[in-house]
Amino acid sequence: MTVEKHRILIVDDAATNIEILNEVLGAEYDSLFAMDGVTALRLAVEQEPDLILLDVVMPGLDGHEVCRRLKADPRTKGIPVIFISGLSDESDEAKGLEIGAIDYITKPFSPPIVRARVRNHLQLKRYQDMLERLLVLDGLTGIANRRRFDEALEHEWLRSRRQGTTMSLIIIDVDCFKLYNDNYGHAAGDECLKRVANVLAEGVHRPSDLVARYGGEEFVVIMPETDAAGAIVIAETLRRSVLAMAQPHAFSTAGTVVSVSIGGATIIPAHHTQGAEELVKLADTRLYEAKNAGRNRVAWAAQPDAGTPPVGEVF
Repeated sequence: MTVEKHRILIVDDAATNIEILNEVLGAEYDSLFAMDGVTALRLAVEQEPDLILLDVVMPGLDGHEVCRRLKADPRTKGIPVIFISGLSDESDEAKGLEIGAIDYITKPFSPPIVRARVRNHLQLKRYQDMLERLLVLDGLTGIANRRRFDEALEHEWLRSRRQGTTMSLIIIDVDCFKLYNDNYGHAAGDECLKRVANVLAEGVHRPSDLVARYGGEEFVVIMPETDAAGAIVIAETLRRSVLAMAQPHAFSTAGTVVSVSIGGATIIPAHHTQGAEELVKLADTRLYEAKNAGRNRVAWAAQPDAGTPPVGEVF
């Protein structure tokens, strides 16, 4: 099995220093190089390195300013930065650490020390990334949890508003789930939720879409840049996929197998000032319409300019 190498960005205005650091790190890592701050910031966004070795004294944007900008950008703030500098006063080191660097190595440096610190910080980042992933996963189903949903919804709402694009949201409720739990037991109910979550996750394929557990027996799907017509196709596909599980539910009022009711909404965030909660409220209202209409169906709301159908249509 091929193990993917860590990617390290080396930033120094002196080519000789870059060559030395590259030689010190050897073939263990994939190295990227930048000789000025502007290039370093661009590569950090485009290449997403695992760690940055950053010189302090450079023309134009110095290392301190580059570090500040890296930590201010949500796309790069999580990348560890190690300053490598000829400035050796304690005040210089303190300043570097205060603005967000995780370590400070003074020149001339010891190659074994550089290798050891790079290795240790990469290992620490790997553990932190693992913890971050666990914090945004639902413990029962393994899909994204409510926290991850809230973060993604806000991010995609702001992005859609900037770009003037449509945005769709699906809220999914397992029909008569309390009756399922009461009659089959909570252990069986947990297994049922896991199966439903797996079917939903397999039914959404775009990297930009997110399936999450909203709470209890409810799930949500965020679909950026998706009009009403396209979102309804996905919603109906998900509804049919859950039915195709053929999971027996003899106590459901919606049929003899586990089914879901779905409420969805599509709007253009640029046309709204109330925030992403408006999209959630619209989808939630349609979910109740779907349930009141007999369950095991899709109900949708959409702005007139966000695609069909008209507001309130129930399938």
